Amino acid sequence: MPDQPCPFCEIVSRRAPATVLFRWPDTIAIRPLNPVVDGHVLVIPTAHVADFSEDPVVAATTMQRAAHLAGVYPEVPMNVITSRGREATQSVFHLHLHLVPRAENDGLALPWYSGRSRKLEDA
Repeated sequence: MPDQPCPFCEIVSRRAPATVLFRWPDTIAIRPLNPVVDGHVLVIPTAHVADFSEDPVVAATTMQRAAHLAGVYPEVPMNVITSRGREATQSVFHLHLHLVPRAENDGLALPWYSGRSRKLEDA
């Protein structure tokens, strides 16, 4: 673990500022400092676990909270994104799920889909 305190533990304990959108006993939802699109939300467990594989119960509870939030806006297409490890783009080593609303031609590309249309024979 790094020498620096975990930024999400600091937010959960209210020692660091954040725009908290929802708070449950086991999870919080906040607006990220640099949202990639309007409506981008982070869902973070109050327990410190490094990633989704460290504690399956905490991971499942966090996903349940994310699903609840997504269900509030059933008409909004979105991605749920989480990472494990620096090579997988994890930069804060405290489990967190990104809820990222999507729109056609929003410019956000995922590695398995660039947003470009493909001809059926190329599929």
